[in-house]
Amino acid sequence: RYEQREDFAVVAQPFFRNTLLPLDSTGKPDMSFFAADCFHFSARGYAEMAMALWNNMLEPVGEKQTYNNFTHDRSKLRCPNPEKPFLSTRRNSGFGNSNLNLEKIESSVPYWAVIVTAVAGVLVGSL
Repeated sequence: RYEQREDFAVVAQPFFRNTLLPLDSTGKPDMSFFAADCFHFSARGYAEMAMALWNNMLEPVGEKQTYNNFTHDRSKLRCPNPEKPFLSTRRNSGFGNSNLNLEKIESSVPYWAVIVTAVAGVLVGSL
């Protein structure tokens, strides 16, 4: 949708795709990365995710890290490269002139199925 735009880009940042649960020295989940509900991140966890996201935005498309190693090491935070002092997109990563198939792809789920499922979910939830 935005491939031909020169003033806007959407780029998937896959830093969380292959991330494993951080473990402490005993091999158990390191709860210091999580909030009291054990689901959301703590300030420490959000700091790790923010660094991974920042680093991913600086990496060229096709070379992005797909995992995050939870460490205390702040030296893993990258700075923009003086030769490329900008966020990486498909266009400035060398994919701008590729022959992409930009045709609209039909959804495999009919629109009415989403509506029926949503209504059924509300009904079941209210019971």
